[in-house]
This record gives sequence, structure tokens and C-alpha cells, in this order.
Amino acid sequence: MVYMKLEEKLKNLPSGPGVYLFRDDAGKVIYTGKAVSLKNRVRSYFQAGIKHPPKTRFMLQKTADLDFIVTDSEVEALILEQNLIKEHRPRYNVLLKDDKSYPYLKVTLGEDFPRIIITRRHVKDGSRYFGPYTRVGAVNETLRLLKRLFPFRSCKQKDLPLRERPCLNYHIKRCPGPCCGLVDREKYRLVINEVCLFLEGRQEDLIRRLSHRMKEAAEKLEFETAARLRDQLQAVKEVVAKQKIVSGGFEDRDILALARDSGETCVMVFFVRGGKLTGREHFMLQGTEELDRESVIGAFIKQYYSGVDVIPREIILSEAVAEEKAVIEEWLSGKKGARVKLITPRRGEKKKLVEMVAKNARLTLEQVRSQKAARRDDAAEALAELARELGLEKPPGRIECYDISHIQGTESTGSMVVFKAGLPAGKQYRRFKIRNVDGPDDYASIREVLHRRFSKAGIERKLPDSGQDPGREAGFRHLPDLVIIDGGKGQLSAAREVMKTLGYSRIPAYGLAKEEELLFGEGRNDPITLPPGSKVLHLLQRLRDEAHRFALTYHRNLRGKAGLKSLLDEVEGIGTVRRRALLKAFGSLAEIQKATPEQLAAVKGMNKKAARAVYEFFHR
Repeated sequence: MVYMKLEEKLKNLPSGPGVYLFRDDAGKVIYTGKAVSLKNRVRSYFQAGIKHPPKTRFMLQKTADLDFIVTDSEVEALILEQNLIKEHRPRYNVLLKDDKSYPYLKVTLGEDFPRIIITRRHVKDGSRYFGPYTRVGAVNETLRLLKRLFPFRSCKQKDLPLRERPCLNYHIKRCPGPCCGLVDREKYRLVINEVCLFLEGRQEDLIRRLSHRMKEAAEKLEFETAARLRDQLQAVKEVVAKQKIVSGGFEDRDILALARDSGETCVMVFFVRGGKLTGREHFMLQGTEELDRESVIGAFIKQYYSGVDVIPREIILSEAVAEEKAVIEEWLSGKKGARVKLITPRRGEKKKLVEMVAKNARLTLEQVRSQKAARRDDAAEALAELARELGLEKPPGRIECYDISHIQGTESTGSMVVFKAGLPAGKQYRRFKIRNVDGPDDYASIREVLHRRFSKAGIERKLPDSGQDPGREAGFRHLPDLVIIDGGKGQLSAAREVMKTLGYSRIPAYGLAKEEELLFGEGRNDPITLPPGSKVLHLLQRLRDEAHRFALTYHRNLRGKAGLKSLLDEVEGIGTVRRRALLKAFGSLAEIQKATPEQLAAVKGMNKKAARAVYEFFHR
């Protein structure tokens, strides 16, 4: 029936441009593509006699249904395709690696007195976004530099409450004091515009503006302002002096090159602004094994520039994107509001620039692979040592560690973290909200968590294997080779009691006590002391710390929600709708507590009476 449904859809495909989505038998999107002609492109997958690459063949075997969306143009199809890839993360598309969101610097231009903050969400809210950055350290470093170069507010409030006295940042010249009315909106915006110039890489324009303002202040005998601008100008010049000149002109351009080896792909991006190299980022891609270099660079361009606000007029590529060049240029030009060109140089200065970027891409790929190999070697050595210390027949391939988190027995949570081959397998971590334990009883909580985990294992192992990649397995089918309990003899005994009852006593389990770092085993009179500083001790510490972090994060989330709910429910006139509106507007209970009656009343669904009730509740 499913095949007939798919066959019927293939017959009725439209011939215009659009986006198509392949779904598996569970309805999950496994591939998204765009086409100038949906009919011709999608039918080509299912034509008899065509030899597809192995990855495509496997994808088609998994395809049980398809959807399509018709668009008015190929550019609209390209934009929609990238949005759908971001939303669904299809397994068979080329993806930026690790399924993570990269950090951006966000300038909140929609506010009267904008802030510069770090975010991982890129949304259309009137703000400007600079990035993405592949290293959190790099974005933090950039933010620290901005705070040193420019005076802007770093407080978290979206709407500034009026204060009688400015904070310390004002006194150390890091903030102009908008909360106390010490700077007007226009002058503050001038500073923010200069921050944007700096982040765009237009430092030469910024230097000219600062020089002009400094001279203007001196002519007006505003010597303190002129001195401050002089120091700021010098600091910017020092930053610019460290930038390497890579072009004789003053062009703005991005230079992209890729390196591939054994199924891994690295794309390096160099940012050239005003003829100077202002920065670089590298991105690891997955799902590129059977694609040619041109297809890989084309897929990267579409994904990368869909999340970038600053687009130069020239994008120089190591590989041509002949088939999609025109539509990508049209899309980027519309996004920038000016003509954008994709260039693949064959000779001359631009060719040398591409070769330099390609060399850096190769070195980065080698470094990434070397680091992975070193981590694997260290993990393998630690697992072998662990097997010797515990008397196991072989190194454990899958280790599960359990921890409990609570405060005086409230909102108790449990965590299960998984290490495979000695490395974290984050997709297989699981959280448990303790349901049947009253008060601070760690032993009972451990019993509940282990009982739920192994009971589900027994059920799922009786069902047919889903055939999924184990790394994506959503349940508890896979059993551990070793169980580690965060705690001592008592916690271990509680865990072993459950494992024996459910028939899993063959799986070895140990308790890892905090501080002493001792391993307690069942039937052992003396604990095992692992060598200080050894790889095996570091492995178990990482495992235990990860379980503690994972449980504590979940516990804090539940505690925060419960605290907000219980406190605001005591305020007359505040129900579920208003409570949610306040949380959405202010973000936390602490920010609600700081708000003025006027700010509270401005929240959707609130009125002056309810706002006054909330304000008085927190200020009695």
C-alpha cells in the first residue's frame, strides 16, 4: 500500500520548480532536495536500470513516502531547501558536522540601547548577527576585544530600568550609563554603528570616522572626549596592524577551499576586508562521501550563507559550481542587496589566494584527524587498563554511568550517560524524573532509575531490530558492558539488587566514590584504588562528571520551573497564561523581580492591577 501511494505521487509530480522531501516508514524526513523541474528530478531516482551510488541506493530503500512543495522560482526553492535542511537535519543530506548550532555575536538593534551578546539562535528579530564562529573561545575573545575598544552596556535587561547611580562599568569607562540618562539614544547608537563597522571588517572606515570625531571634539575644546577617542583610535589601529595584507586592492571577499581525505571533508573560509585578512573559520562536513568536490562546495555555500548577514561582493572558490552558479548568485545578491559574484580563478593573484586557503584546509583536516586518532588511542589504552584493574575479559565497549541530583529530596532526577569506545555518545544519554520516591533517598532513586532502564531493555530486546544506526538508537535495546554508579557501597548495592532481580547480574557494576576516587565492587572487601593521574582514572572521572553535569542540568531546569510556578501562583490575579507571558518577556524569576510596575504592565495579557500585585509581592 505504501509503494502504491509513492507510485501514485510520482505520476502526479508537477513540472515546475520546487523542493522534494523523502520520508522513511516512520514519516521522518531523510533527504531534502530542490529541482528546476520536480517531475524530471524526482522521477530520475526511480528509473529502472540506473546505477545509483551505494548511499543513494540505501536512501531509496528507506524511502517510503515523498512530499513536495512547489515554488515560483529556483531561488525560492533554494531558500526553502536550506530552511528545511536546518529544520529536519536529514540523514542523507550534506550537513555541517556534529548537529550543533554555532555561536554568533548578536547586536540587538531592535532595542533603544542595543546590547552585544553571544547567541546560538539566528532569528529574524531586527538584530544583526556576526558569525558563525566554530570556536566558542573565538567569539568570547572577540566580545572581550569589543568591550575594550567600545563603551556599550553589558547588562542583560532588554528594557533598561532607570537607576539612580550607574554601575561599576560606567566608572571604568566600559559603559556610557544609559540606565541613568547619562547618554542619549543617538550618541549611544553612534557607538553601536562603530561596533558593526568593526565586526564587518571595515576597520579603515572606522579609523576615518574615529579620526574625524576626535578632531571635531578637539576643535570644540572637548579635550576629555578627544583623549578618549584618541585612545580608542590607537587601539583599533593596533588590531588592524596585526592583520595580514593579502591583496593589493581594498576588496571585500570571502575565499573558500576544501580538503578531503578518507570520507572526511573540511571547508576553510578566509575573510578578507579592505584587502586585509580579518579572520578565518573552518567547518567539518558529513555526508559527502559519494559527492564530487563541486557538489560539496555548492552544498556548503547554501548552508553557510543562509545563516550569515555579512556577504562580500566576491566569493572566491577552489571549485566551480557550474550548475547552480547563476541561481546561487541571484540568491546571494538578493540577500545582500547588491551584486555578488562567485569566482573560480585559474591563474593570477586570486588563484594564489585560493591555494593558500586550500593549504590551510589540508593542514586543519590533518590536525583534526590527528586529534581524533590521539583521543581514540588514549581511550583504547584507558579501557585496556580498566579491564586489567577490574579483571574483565576484554575492554568494555559500552560503559553506562548513573547519577542522582536533588536538593533536600525535591525535584529528584537521574541521569544515564554512555561512553562508547571510551568516548561520549551524547545521543544515547537519558534523563529520568524520579516519580516514586519521597524525600532525599538516593538508594531508592537509584533503584527506580535502574529498574526503568533495564525493564525497558527487556521489552525492546524482544522486539524486531529497527535496523537503525546504533549511534541514533533512541531506546534501551543496547546493554552496557560495564555499569558505574556515582556513589559508594550503598548506591552500588541498590543498583545490583535491581540488576539481579531483572536478570542482568552478569553485567559488572562498580560504585565510584567522590573525593577518595575509590571503586567499590560487589563481593570485594577492599576498594580498588586507581593510580593518580592515570588515563583510566581520568576516563572514569570524565564519565562520572558528565553524569553529574547531565543530572544537575535537568534538575535545575525542573527546579526553576517549579520555583517560578509556585511563587507566581501565590500572586493574586496571576494564572497560567500570565505566568507564561511573564517568563517569556523577562526570561527568569530574577528579572521579573527587578521589573518596574510599568514594565510588568506592558507584558501582553497583563494590566496595571496585576502588574502592581506582582511588584508588591516581590517588594513587600
